[in-house]
Amino acid sequence: MQPGLRDQDRLFIDKLFFHFEKITRGDVVVFHYPRDPEKSYIKRVIALPGDSIFIDHGRVWINGEPLDEMYVPHRYRDTRSMPGMIVPAGEYFVMATTAPFSSDSRDFGPVDRDLIYGKATFIYWPADNMGVVR
Repeated sequence: MQPGLRDQDRLFIDKLFFHFEKITRGDVVVFHYPRDPEKSYIKRVIALPGDSIFIDHGRVWINGEPLDEMYVPHRYRDTRSMPGMIVPAGEYFVMATTAPFSSDSRDFGPVDRDLIYGKATFIYWPADNMGVVR
């Protein structure tokens, strides 16, 4: 993310974006946590509906191709594996840049489209982390 989101960062969340654009791989989305809709999570979309995904010792494979995760800092590289699956229609597989320390779709499963309500676009505070979310 930019270069990584930190706890207590203040963000602009675009809630209109997905009314005009499709969710794409790499988008950083905000959604209601599937196990407790009172909580919001922010993660990167890794796989789209219909994609095949598996993780081999931290290396993510989408549709048989390795995913280039240059946005994940080396110190946060993960070594967990996950058996292959096809992302169900209307759902998205999401992960965090700090994968070993964060709950994501490997833990709670793909996120239903109806739970996603925005796209993170810009960090405005603190000033030393200000910038576009990538």
